[in-house]
Amino acid sequence: MTNLPLTNYLLIAGIAFLFIAVLGQIKLGFAEINPGCFGRTLALFLGLFSLLFALGMVGLPMETFDLIRSYLTEQIQQYLG
Repeated sequence: MTNLPLTNYLLIAGIAFLFIAVLGQIKLGFAEINPGCFGRTLALFLGLFSLLFALGMVGLPMETFDLIRSYLTEQIQQYLG
């Protein structure tokens, strides 16, 4: 069994970081978020890392990862040749 609260926190953090990376400058009443180019890039990487880590903690069956890997390699081979 996984630790669901930690997974939920990582999902929320990942979505929030991706939200900042996509929108950039945000004004929410008295609060203002202006991350700049480096901040948006950092938020993008942190968001993706948080979501991928949360997905890894869920404990998906290994067959799912094998299907994804085989699909991606097939698509790359079709694209290249």
